[in-house]
Amino acid sequence: MVKVGTSSVTDERGEVAYAVLVDVAADVVALRGEGWRVVVVTSGAITAGWAEVGQRRPRPRDAVTLQAVSAVGQPLLMHAWRNAFGEVGAPVGQVLLAPLDFSHRGQYLHARGTLEALLGLGVVPIVNENDAVADEEIRFGDNDRLAALVANLIGASHLVLLTDTDGLLTADPRLDESATLIDEVTAFDAQLVAAAGASRSGVGSGGMASKLAAAHMATWSGVTTVIAPAHAPRALRRAVAGRADFGTTFHPRAERLSARKSWIAFAVASQGWIRVNDGARRALLEGTHSLLRVGIVEHAGTFVEGDAVDVRGSDGGVIAKGLVRASSSSIDQGDDVVVHRDDLVLLHPSTGPLR
Repeated sequence: MVKVGTSSVTDERGEVAYAVLVDVAADVVALRGEGWRVVVVTSGAITAGWAEVGQRRPRPRDAVTLQAVSAVGQPLLMHAWRNAFGEVGAPVGQVLLAPLDFSHRGQYLHARGTLEALLGLGVVPIVNENDAVADEEIRFGDNDRLAALVANLIGASHLVLLTDTDGLLTADPRLDESATLIDEVTAFDAQLVAAAGASRSGVGSGGMASKLAAAHMATWSGVTTVIAPAHAPRALRRAVAGRADFGTTFHPRAERLSARKSWIAFAVASQGWIRVNDGARRALLEGTHSLLRVGIVEHAGTFVEGDAVDVRGSDGGVIAKGLVRASSSSIDQGDDVVVHRDDLVLLHPSTGPLR
């Protein structure tokens, strides 16, 4: 799974940086020759679209205009990717995904089937957010998170985030000249999060903080993640090779979440929360118990059976996430099991995903 950021896909004028696309395509084909299967997530539709129609005016900020601009940029971007892969003899297929494709289990499995079918046909899937119809994604989403979700979706072994920096640095180099590259990450803590700043380029929606969150999400599911410079020669191949002197490598947890548990943990938005007493908290953290009605202290939000909710301890911290078997209006009656252990993912504060 490789994601190429906006600042790498486009140049200083906002136009598609074709040479970068050709380099990525060459790396993908080389990896396929070694037996890898590769999916590409691309950013840049809005920036490329504005370069086409903006007439050098300041980039708009309102969601409606951004949606329209992305509709202009998406075919430009796909045309460039098609030509780049055409130079190395590989066909491509466009896959546009929206939050609905991840929040509903049936649609989630359908998206997986489509990607698997494309790979089986020898086609390189080119994935992007469906920005033209999903304004929430433009305002709040980013393709780093999308790439991590797709990595979970297809059971990827590696996630490579190609960007305009050398990797994760100890500090923002714009503010601290002594900032150095962090070669490896084995655990996430507050200091590591503080090292990530906002988007340096100003054209993407992510930045290093979103890449760190994506890496945390992916490694929690057993996916090795690398943040690496897109403009370096053979960037993708070097990132996958695990070279210690290239980019920042995030090592995965030893035990990978199942596909279903990954879906619950990361792809489904929580519709509310349930607070449990200390006895229920201890029972849940043992990892073998379901959440029973007797252990619930209070709840908030509007949810129905099958929705995801956060499970909080007495201190308010999130300890788990799961699918409820009762609605918010009927949680005080009916079956004693509110969240079955098979539908529950434990999220320990020190190791769980960034939220």
